[in-house]
Amino acid sequence: MEDRIAKNPFVVGKYLSDKYFCDRASETEFLRKQIENGRQVALISPRRLGKSGLILHFFNQPDILEHYHVFYVDIYATTSLAEFVYELGKEIYEQLKPKTTAWKEKFFQVVSSLRVGFKLDPLTGLPGLDLGLGDIQSPQTTLDEIFNYLDQADKPCIVAIDEFQQIQEYTEKNVEALLRTKIQRCQMAQFIFAGSKRHVMSQMFSSPSKPFYQSAISMGLEAIPFDTYAEFASSLFEERGKTVERKALETVWNMYDGYTWFVQMLMNELFAMTPADGHCSEEMVAEARQNVILSQEDSYKSLLAHIPPKQKIVLQAIAKEGIAKNITSSKFIKKYNLTSASSVQAAVKLLMKNDILTQDDDGSYRVYDYFFSNWLATVY
Repeated sequence: MEDRIAKNPFVVGKYLSDKYFCDRASETEFLRKQIENGRQVALISPRRLGKSGLILHFFNQPDILEHYHVFYVDIYATTSLAEFVYELGKEIYEQLKPKTTAWKEKFFQVVSSLRVGFKLDPLTGLPGLDLGLGDIQSPQTTLDEIFNYLDQADKPCIVAIDEFQQIQEYTEKNVEALLRTKIQRCQMAQFIFAGSKRHVMSQMFSSPSKPFYQSAISMGLEAIPFDTYAEFASSLFEERGKTVERKALETVWNMYDGYTWFVQMLMNELFAMTPADGHCSEEMVAEARQNVILSQEDSYKSLLAHIPPKQKIVLQAIAKEGIAKNITSSKFIKKYNLTSASSVQAAVKLLMKNDILTQDDDGSYRVYDYFFSNWLATVY
C-alpha cells in the first residue's frame, strides 16, 4: 500500500513510515526517554529542518502507539485562544474517531460545549465533528473541558503543539499563564512544545519572568549527517532500480545546508527526472533546481506582490548575497543602492516578523526559503 502511495520515495510534506524517514534515531530515543520519565519537551529548531517529521516519526513508533494516545496540533496559522481551542478539540476528536473505546464515547459528555458540532454523516450514519470557529463561544470553558477530558483518558496522552511560540501573538494576553496552569494540573498528558523561532522559544522556557520557565527539557535539531543521508537516498534509488551519483547528493546537500525539506524536495525532482534503470548524475542538479523553482514561481510572484517596495529592495539584496552579514554597513548599503542603515533595519524587522527572512546564530541573515532566495537572485 505504501509503495502505491509513494511512487516517488522522496516524500515531502508528510510522514508515511519508517521506510521513507531518514535516521533521527538518537533524537527519537531522546524524546522517548523524556516522555517515559514524565518530562515535557521544548523542541526548538529552524523551520524545514525536520522537527514536525521527527514528532510524527516518534508518534508512529509501535511502543508509543500501543501505550499512548498521541495528538499533533500545528498552531502556526492561529491568532487567538479560540482558534487554538478549535484546532486542539478537532485534533483530539479526529484521532479518536476511528477507535472503539469508552473514552471516545465520553468526548461530547465531557467536552459539552462542542456538542453543537456533533453531526451524523447522512450517508454512513457515523458520528462526526462539523465544527466552525464561530462555535467556540467561550474558549476558556472549552479549554477547561478538553483538559478535564484528557485527565480522564484510558491511557496516557502525548500532545505535540507545533509552532508553539505563536501563542505570544494571540489577541488575549494571558494565554501563556493560562496554558501553563492547565498543563501543570493535567496528570494524564505529556506535552511536546515545538517551535521554529529560536530566540522566542528559548526566552519562553529559560526566562524567569515567563510562565513556562524551566517547565520543559530543551532539545535542538541539527542537520542529519551527510553520510547518513547519502546512504538513505542511495538505497531509495536502488530499491526502485535506479542509481545516483554520490557527487549529486553532496551538491544538493551543500546547496541547502542539509535542511531536510529543501533537500528532499530537490531529490524528489531528481528521482522523477531519472528514467527507469537510469543513473542520476551531478549534471542534472541545476535543471532539477530550476524545475522546482519555476513550479513555484506563481506563489513567489504573489508573495512578492504583497511586500512593500522598501522591504522588497532589501529582500532582494539579501537574496543576492545568499548569506548577508553587516547589512547596515556602508559597504552593503552602497553595493545595493539602499537608502540608509535605519531603513534597512526597519525592513529586516518586518521581513523577520513575517518569516520571510531568518537570522543565523552568527548574526547573518538569509531568505528563509532557499528556492525563493534563488528565484529572487537569478530570475526576478
